[in-house]
Amino acid sequence: MRRRARKGGGRQVDLEIRQLGGRGDGVGEIDGRPVFVPFTLPGEQVQVRLTGEKAGGYKGELLELLSESRDRVEPACPHYGPCGGCTVQHLADVPYRAWKHGQVVQALQRRGFEAPPVRDLTVVPEQTRRRATLAAKLAAGTVQLGFHSRESHVVESIESCRVLRPALVALLPDLRRALQPLLTGKEIADVALLESDSGIDVLITSRQAPNLQARQGLAAVAEDHDLARVCWQPAGARDEEPEPLAIRRPVVTEFAGVRVEPVPGAFLQPTAEGEQALADAVTGWLDGMQGPIGDFYAGIGTFSFRLAKHAKVHAIEGAETAIASLWQAARKHDLQGRVTAEVRDLASDPPPADDLVAFEAVVFDPPRAGAKELTQELADSDVETVVALSCNPNTFGRDARILVDGGFTLHEVRPIDQFPWSGHVELAALFTRD
Repeated sequence: MRRRARKGGGRQVDLEIRQLGGRGDGVGEIDGRPVFVPFTLPGEQVQVRLTGEKAGGYKGELLELLSESRDRVEPACPHYGPCGGCTVQHLADVPYRAWKHGQVVQALQRRGFEAPPVRDLTVVPEQTRRRATLAAKLAAGTVQLGFHSRESHVVESIESCRVLRPALVALLPDLRRALQPLLTGKEIADVALLESDSGIDVLITSRQAPNLQARQGLAAVAEDHDLARVCWQPAGARDEEPEPLAIRRPVVTEFAGVRVEPVPGAFLQPTAEGEQALADAVTGWLDGMQGPIGDFYAGIGTFSFRLAKHAKVHAIEGAETAIASLWQAARKHDLQGRVTAEVRDLASDPPPADDLVAFEAVVFDPPRAGAKELTQELADSDVETVVALSCNPNTFGRDARILVDGGFTLHEVRPIDQFPWSGHVELAALFTRD
């Protein structure tokens, strides 16, 4: 594959790509500074145009591929490139897995773990993504519905996808048409999709409220595709309760036989397969414990209800709506004696070390920023077993260092690829005190 060099533009340079960066960009060097070039691979000779600065170096646009890596493959998705949902479909499977695994290893090595105990990567199958947020924008009189292009406000309208579940892809054409009366000017609306156990849940977030035509169109889509629920929420008003536009039945997701009804937009693991891999790690490591077990950043109970089959669990989460869904499910299934719940901002107000002694073990699953404050309290506590889940190897490395400096030993890390062909990787890790 060769691409013709373009005349003009910014500074043009020839580079050798030396490594693959954390987001999937090839990384070369010019004047002692890194150059990040999307869609390139280690060992390739490339001609690029420097388009800006990034992370102490430069952003580069690929102009011509002068030599190809043996690891390069032809991307299968017709939207690959303009669509920012995937960044490394041009990389063959074996080196792709090694790159993902290496992100976790390197993040820990940077924190002083010389030989971190990282297992082989668990990869979920393609077309299993059940949760995604798409962008919708009016362009030339038609609605573009899909993922943003890389580092851009441009929306790549997708007709197929190797990541999303087929039912979500099948919904897009009719949803695209129904959204047209809702969009004006340059507004970009968010469209959150979730294929729950009881059907698809749609949450639309936009500046403009849906008019009668939009409401009728979205209600028709709900009927034609047998959607569970369609709601609308004003942009910038995340604390406002979404307005239902069509409800055909409750939205339900099930954890270990417990049926939970999440509110629109609630967090759920992006794939059922990835969720199961994480849950297998959590329940396997904590098997035989009577509790109480602290489940921090518990969400709607993904791990709480699995653990509650054998132990008492105290779930803590900052989002009131998530705890409300969790507690409602606990009551409906008569689990009040095994599951308790608490709303608490764990980033700014984690339980102090002296209070953590109540728990036989602690599980935590924070957002990308990690759990620095909580891990500091855990390091100072007498808790003997900690299971950490993370969607960011870098902040996990920081938190792991805090725990180990506080007397814990890192026994095992399981990396899980829930976001194929992207720079994201999730993991589960076990820490115990000697």
